[in-house]
Amino acid sequence: MTFKPASSALSHFKVLDLTRARAGPTAARQLADFGADVIKIETPGDKEYGDLGTRQGPDFQNLHRNKRGITLNLKSSEGLEIFLKLVKEADVVIENYRPDVKRRLKIDYEDVRAVNPRIVYASISGFGQTGPYANRPGLDQIAQGMGGHMSVTGPPGSGPWRSGTAISDLSAGLLAATGVLAALLERDKSGEGQWLHTSLLEAQIFLMDFQAARWLMSREVPPQVGNNHPTNVPMGTFKTKDSHVNIAPMSAMWVRFCKAVGLETIEADPKFSTPSGRTKNRKELFEIIEVQTIKETSSYWIKRLNDAGVPCGPIYQMDEVFKDEQVKHLGIAKTVNTEKLGAIDIVGQPLHLERTKSSLVAGSPALGQHTEEVLLDIGYSVEEISDLRKREVI
Repeated sequence: MTFKPASSALSHFKVLDLTRARAGPTAARQLADFGADVIKIETPGDKEYGDLGTRQGPDFQNLHRNKRGITLNLKSSEGLEIFLKLVKEADVVIENYRPDVKRRLKIDYEDVRAVNPRIVYASISGFGQTGPYANRPGLDQIAQGMGGHMSVTGPPGSGPWRSGTAISDLSAGLLAATGVLAALLERDKSGEGQWLHTSLLEAQIFLMDFQAARWLMSREVPPQVGNNHPTNVPMGTFKTKDSHVNIAPMSAMWVRFCKAVGLETIEADPKFSTPSGRTKNRKELFEIIEVQTIKETSSYWIKRLNDAGVPCGPIYQMDEVFKDEQVKHLGIAKTVNTEKLGAIDIVGQPLHLERTKSSLVAGSPALGQHTEEVLLDIGYSVEEISDLRKREVI
């Protein structure tokens, strides 16, 4: 076997990855990056990857590093038989089919559990495994709208705005990976696996956090406030002499913030001296602050305010992000060697385990790259594999 774990942390686990799109692959990637043997199962002949573009594109390469890849026709009886043989030796199955699809394919939790009661089976769907929307197709933007996110994003009165990245997909994937780890830990006590599931809709509502709590507890519908913080004033975005900066003074920083920006005259003003006063008079306060910030450059304010203990930072384009000295120090841009593209840079793990570090040991697999290797591992002969390939089972 050529599998080289990306870390020793999870290298004793085998994961079957049945996922497509983004949420499921994110969950599987999280496990692969910490050393699990993740076997990505795809349909024979699938040359492209849907909305993610080609296999050689940045999206596919970023999502599927550190995994092995096989092809398997799950609609055939022999393909299903091979899958269930893999299940016998696996610890985890991750899937993001619509609930009715996996039942038709006979690969749902009950089917898998019958073969391996220790299996941890993770499902990610658009709207949940049951309920009136369970069998609807779900995508990130739909969840952003239904979860309330688009109603609070963007300038006041501008209509709904989406986030610039797939936040419900990514968070659902991370939640599923967390659930897998929790279930594996519980299995150490009980000896049994279990089914866990999340959805894009639930993940998006979870991300709304205090905005959702404002409604649930106080029946307050959060409005759009653009680049300003919904409840902490005057946290927000301000024009400078040459661009913009984000300034984030918490309530306890009010006095030193006023001193740092030269606004000692309003420090004790009843309109602004309390959090409720600043919220009530937000528009006027922001105008007063911007009269000051526009006098100096962004770099001036970033240094001055941080020196004063008030959070302040730049607003970057993506090329600027990876030029920043702190980003370079953290090393989150990682290089991985691939067979077809050579050395490429992708986004590494933001989570650091000091003793069992994550690494990038392999690029995303070519379609079916490890099929023969994986089938040999579970007892198929070279001749049997050749026959399966001829009959398009693999």
